[in-house]
Amino acid sequence: MYAIVKTGGKQYKVAVGDVVEVEKLEGAPGTELNLAAVLVVDGTDVTTDLDALAKVSVTGKVVEQTKGPKIRIHKFKNKTGYHKRQGHRQKLTRVEVTGITK
Repeated sequence: MYAIVKTGGKQYKVAVGDVVEVEKLEGAPGTELNLAAVLVVDGTDVTTDLDALAKVSVTGKVVEQTKGPKIRIHKFKNKTGYHKRQGHRQKLTRVEVTGITK
């Protein structure tokens, strides 16, 4: 059984025991949380109906709060001497999926 969950504007395919990195969610390590299911596949049974998905529960546990890789941004305009350097590290949360119930 696996599910497609939506969080942070993105969708992830998860199964029980998977550890996924999603955009930052509030909570200390060990905190339980629920993820919104978009689709659930159980063998040949596929659930996409909104009423049925309202009963589906995808639970997870926060493993750690972390940061993604450093992204370097460099803006440059020719012949004007304009340079701008900037960096960014996205804040991420590692979540272990502990259960998918229908």
